[in-house]
Amino acid sequence: MSLTNLAASNAYNLAQRLTNQTQSTPTLEKAAESPPDFGQMVKDGVTGVLEKGQVAETTATDMVAGKADVVDVVTAVAETEVALETLVSVRDRVISAYEEIMRMPI
Repeated sequence: MSLTNLAASNAYNLAQRLTNQTQSTPTLEKAAESPPDFGQMVKDGVTGVLEKGQVAETTATDMVAGKADVVDVVTAVAETEVALETLVSVRDRVISAYEEIMRMPI
């Protein structure tokens, strides 16, 4: 799998988590009944990025100890980078939307 495919796959997975599309059908039906919780979606996104960062750090430590390959470290770091870039992109879009709303006449 090339880095571009890996980046696209990771971005898609994070987007799915942020939009709650990976939930089961009963959970989706329950979510449709209640209003979406934007704060929880952001928290889940940040938590996912932090978890990927911890995995990358652990893998790098394992490589230094001779327990992991360089390929594993590069993959973990690339996944973390893509997740972080996706989160920053979402943040930028939210800020842009907020600024656009603030420019609307009352």
